[in-house]
Amino acid sequence: MPIKWYQNWFNSPYYHILYHQRNDEEAEFFIDNLCALLKPVKNTRILDIACGRGRHSVYLNKKGYDVTGIDLSYSNVKFAKQFENETLHFFEHDMRHLLNIRYFDIALNLFTSFGYFETERDHVNALKTFRKSLKQDGVMILDYFNIEKILKNLTRQEVKHIDGIDFNISKKIANEKIVKTISFETRGKDYHFKEEVKAFSLGDFERLFKLSGFRIESIYGDYSLGEFNEIKSDRLIFICKKADA
Repeated sequence: MPIKWYQNWFNSPYYHILYHQRNDEEAEFFIDNLCALLKPVKNTRILDIACGRGRHSVYLNKKGYDVTGIDLSYSNVKFAKQFENETLHFFEHDMRHLLNIRYFDIALNLFTSFGYFETERDHVNALKTFRKSLKQDGVMILDYFNIEKILKNLTRQEVKHIDGIDFNISKKIANEKIVKTISFETRGKDYHFKEEVKAFSLGDFERLFKLSGFRIESIYGDYSLGEFNEIKSDRLIFICKKADA
């Protein structure tokens, strides 16, 4: 099978150079607000789906929770494993495949770590796997970009100068996806990577959740957990539970 864009790009060291500015304080602020809302007890079991290098997982573990992080990227998981302890573990794992059944109290999918697949069936199957991993009264939090604001403010071309590298970035809408192309030259070699993320709207997620057996409990528009506004909000954050719970 051909290698998917996310298998190449997320395993590249240049991915982390380009996105080095991701703010740990912002991530911790979001986690603090989620914990204040959900009030998980100590040793609550949390699944961090598409955990990256583990910044959310590590912080949650420091707050006293039993955390499992999964990510498709070998290099991300290898990096995250340095933080492991008795209540923090990381695994190289595809979110479409079940890791544990009815085991976790909370499942997190944060920072637009969804929408990567070609078919609706794959996205529904991934959500069904999230659902199966949760206990009967478990909670799922899915954090996505707000596509309406993205479309209104799309920057077609830009260059980012980071660590001596000029990252040439172009964005377009194609096949109901936000397609970002990243091209640059370093050490005498040209590189070309791509990101393709589905342009899922609020209505799309409502359909996907219904198909996968989730019900939406609440929707927020930013990491302060402010009200969602389709035009102004940066994020589209869902708190969901099993539909039959």
